[in-house]
Amino acid sequence: MLAWNSARWVGAVCAALLAVALAGCLVGCQGSPDAGSGGPSPGASRSPSGYGAVFLAVDECSSRGRDTFTEVPCRSERAVARVTARYDGKAAAGPMCPARTDFVLHISESRPAPDGTGGTDAGEIPQGYACMRNLEPPHPGDPGGGGGPRTIVGDCLYAAGRGQVRETACDGSGREEPRYRVAAAAVDRAKCPSVTALYVTLGGSEPVGCAVRV
Repeated sequence: MLAWNSARWVGAVCAALLAVALAGCLVGCQGSPDAGSGGPSPGASRSPSGYGAVFLAVDECSSRGRDTFTEVPCRSERAVARVTARYDGKAAAGPMCPARTDFVLHISESRPAPDGTGGTDAGEIPQGYACMRNLEPPHPGDPGGGGGPRTIVGDCLYAAGRGQVRETACDGSGREEPRYRVAAAAVDRAKCPSVTALYVTLGGSEPVGCAVRV
C-alpha cells in the first residue's frame, strides 16, 4: 500500500499588484471544508475602483487580463469570476477557501498615495486573498475537475515524483492520466475503507483523504 500524508496542490492564480491606488488592479489556500462563503474581515479596505465599499468583497466580480485582475461590476461583459470568500492576511495562515473554489487571488498590501492636495486618493488595502469561482465553466475546483486550490473528495491524482501527488482531471482530459481517486474523507487513516491505496491531506474536520486506484 502506498502511504501518503501530505498531498497539496495549490492551484492559486498569482499576479503582481501594481498601482492599486490608481488603477484598482489586483493580483492574484487551503482551508476547512466548512469555511462557508466567508466575508470581509474587520477593517477591510475600500475599493479604489469604486465598484464596492470593500475591494473584492464577497459576491463582487473580477475581470481577467494577461497578468492582472481588476474589480468590475458582475453584470459587466468583462466579469469572469465571483468572490465566494475574502480574508485578510496570508493564505497560508488563514482559513481555507470553500471546497469548490476555482482559483485564489492573492492581494498585495497597498497604502494610500498623495493626491496632490495633501490628502490621499484611495483607502489602504491590506494584504489578503479572495477565493474565486468562475462565472461559467470550466470549474477546475469541482470534484474531478483537475485543479483548484484544494484536494477534495472526488478528485483524481497522479504521482508527480519525489513522493508527491497532484491533481488531474478524472475524465482523462488533463496532461496526466488519473491513477488515484479520492473516494472518501475520514478523521484518521483507520477510518478509511480497506481498499484505500493512498492517503492524502485534505484539511478540515475530516483531514484524511482515502484514495483508491483507478
